[in-house]
Amino acid sequence: MSLQMTDRAPLAIPTLRSVTDDHRAEVLRAMNRTTWRWSAFADYARTVIIAVMLFMLARTFVMEAFKIPTGSMERTLLVGDFLLVNKAVFGAEIPFTHLRMPAVRDPRRGEVIVFHFPRDGTPYVKRLIGLPGDTVEMRNDTVVVNGVASSEPYVEHVSADSDQSLADFDWQRNFLVKRAEASAGYHPSRNTWGPLVVPPNNYFVLGDNRDISSDSRYWGFVPKKLLIGKPMFVYYSYAHDDKHSYPWLTDIRWHRLGTIIH
Repeated sequence: MSLQMTDRAPLAIPTLRSVTDDHRAEVLRAMNRTTWRWSAFADYARTVIIAVMLFMLARTFVMEAFKIPTGSMERTLLVGDFLLVNKAVFGAEIPFTHLRMPAVRDPRRGEVIVFHFPRDGTPYVKRLIGLPGDTVEMRNDTVVVNGVASSEPYVEHVSADSDQSLADFDWQRNFLVKRAEASAGYHPSRNTWGPLVVPPNNYFVLGDNRDISSDSRYWGFVPKKLLIGKPMFVYYSYAHDDKHSYPWLTDIRWHRLGTIIH
């Protein structure tokens, strides 16, 4: 029987060399894809790690955010305000040590500061009234520093209660200026106390909402080592409303955003 010729192209039979070359090329392509994936993942992971480290360094030594939970600083600061605090200005504390970074400057009388509450370390925000060595007192709601009455346009009064004299004020006796009128008896109250001498490396602070503020009148001075920083501005703010499910989204105080803190 004779074989019939057709016009079909003859089948290409792969040689051993061509199979080997194709396999090698495919293996190289797979290796390159794997290498690229791992390289991309490593670059991404490295970027994330560096970003987290920079964030932690900035949070520790430069800036930190705080939220106002109480009304002790109204009307300067409102409940629901979020503050950006400059930690470098007074010298940030180095974690796990009792050391501090060099300060840009010392705190100034009359400015708002953030510090750790001396009793439990909770962050507090108040206005600095007395520097180390100052003589501070209050006479019928008027703050007197070094014999000069202070003008305080930021002060808020919300309580009509009579002036209170509490056992919380007894600590003041150890820092009372020893003068004739004080020697006969000392009966401090919320709105009338002192004169007191602020000891070295300590500060005397008051809340702007004087009638409801828990401050140095009640629990004493703030040691310098407990300072955190100076609030710069309000970067976010919302009015808490129990009637709304998401007040942080629906009750934003747009007019507060970017408010500079004096």
